[in-house]
Amino acid sequence: MVVKELIQTALTKNEACVFDEVHASQEYGKTTFSSNVSIDCAVQILNESAIPKLLKLANEHQFYLYPISTGNNWGYGSIQSTPIDGPRVVVDLGQLNAIIPNNKKAGLITVQPGVTQQDLYDFLQQNDWPFMVPVTGAGPNCSILANALERGYGITPRTDHFAAVNALKAYLPHPDLCHSKFESAVSALDSSSNDYIDKTFKWGLGPYIDGLFTQSNFGIVTEMTIRLAPKPAHFSAFYLQVFEANNFSEAVTLIEETLLESEGIIGSINLMDRRRLVSMVAQNPNGQSQHTVMTDAQIDTIAKDQRLPQWMIVGTIYGSKKVVAATQAQFKKRAKHIGQLNFSNSWLINFAKFIADLPLPSLAAIDKIRAQLRTLDEGIDIMLGKPNQVALPLAYWRNPRVAANKEQRLLPDKDRCGLLWYAPLIKMSPQVLSDFVAFVRQTTPKYGIEPLVTFTNLKHDCIDSTVPLVFDLENPEAVAAAHQCLEELFTEGCKKGYVPYRINTHQQAKLSADGIFWQTTKVLKQAIDPNGILAPNRYNPQAQNRD
Repeated sequence: MVVKELIQTALTKNEACVFDEVHASQEYGKTTFSSNVSIDCAVQILNESAIPKLLKLANEHQFYLYPISTGNNWGYGSIQSTPIDGPRVVVDLGQLNAIIPNNKKAGLITVQPGVTQQDLYDFLQQNDWPFMVPVTGAGPNCSILANALERGYGITPRTDHFAAVNALKAYLPHPDLCHSKFESAVSALDSSSNDYIDKTFKWGLGPYIDGLFTQSNFGIVTEMTIRLAPKPAHFSAFYLQVFEANNFSEAVTLIEETLLESEGIIGSINLMDRRRLVSMVAQNPNGQSQHTVMTDAQIDTIAKDQRLPQWMIVGTIYGSKKVVAATQAQFKKRAKHIGQLNFSNSWLINFAKFIADLPLPSLAAIDKIRAQLRTLDEGIDIMLGKPNQVALPLAYWRNPRVAANKEQRLLPDKDRCGLLWYAPLIKMSPQVLSDFVAFVRQTTPKYGIEPLVTFTNLKHDCIDSTVPLVFDLENPEAVAAAHQCLEELFTEGCKKGYVPYRINTHQQAKLSADGIFWQTTKVLKQAIDPNGILAPNRYNPQAQNRD
């Protein structure tokens, strides 16, 4: 009996919808960095009772389960595309989309896997919860729960999204344990009806196990309780344009000192280079189908036309009116000789918005200002926890088939965009960051990849860089070049101390299993999943090799 028939026999129509290989591959097999992955079957979960039955079946008949929430893990992938010795079954949890309020005053809320950024935002608006959604640049259609499990981050005050997770519940793949939902010791001891203590106290009782479910293949998580950040009494965004390349070191020092002294007031800070800014405000001057890097002359022409700096610092200030004003004054004093500074609540920006709103004729200069202000407003919305698609057009930078229209739902994998991410953690040091920028700018052009550099400062002593590798997915040479580029960035970067915090499914499968960390992970995996049925190789190299 084929796997689809096995599953259909075991599950009722009220529990799940089961799709065949053609539908499954078409719906779930697309990525932004490979040809379509062949999926033998897909199961859309309608009722949680289907999950233990699926796990039991997989253990008995040796097929592989790949749980996804929304599946919108663009640039990283959700399903291993490397060959495997058995049927692949996608477990789509997107229809489990309940939002369960726990404490409105504290901002404590429980979400299921299918709850997207937009779903949570709508709930908070409709129920008058004065809190912010933990948004990301991935956009409104991405799962809150899945991003936290990937240990993602954002620019709102609760930048580390898993740090805001107080509790979760999951199903384990072990054949003796898969029948019951995993819960903490606190939850098991609590004989009341509301399970509130588990949801409000992160660390529980006994060994802390919840963290094992992040960036792993140890279980199917079906709910998560998070503590939301409250909407600030006052807010201001700052934009520091650094026009002199020689001021880069001073800009880094400014960011470091600001984060060190204003923790809890300043959210994360983004530092973007000129090429990254060009990709945000202009069309690709070489056309989407060319696997060619922009020349310095092209960059200079666009930068002059758009008045783009060498570097742009963007950050947020949250707090009382007095705290925001004092922090602005301190930042302004420090930034005085570094570049041109504007605040989102400044008279200059408000005046520009006033002019742009006037019924003036369509002129190139006015239209440009209006477009820049729209982007500015979208960025501010993100900083205030309102999801949007402001960052998604980047994926379409070299897509000659589909233009990025933010008025429509952007789905980079379905639209066949080519995108990979290089996302290393780097020491917060002006010299180290300068060396990193040089490393990226020397490496990516060799493969026809634009060196688009963004730094996101989460703490004063460590910084993350997100370098998008954008290419035409329908061009085999471009695809191969992008993977080769990422391989060199990864390998040579690690030698220099630039270590990724997150990697794609191809890279996960290629990790060496020799180190003590991955040996330990393998021991844990074999204990929790002795038949290796759950997402083989996911942050667990060689996990598919059964002893």
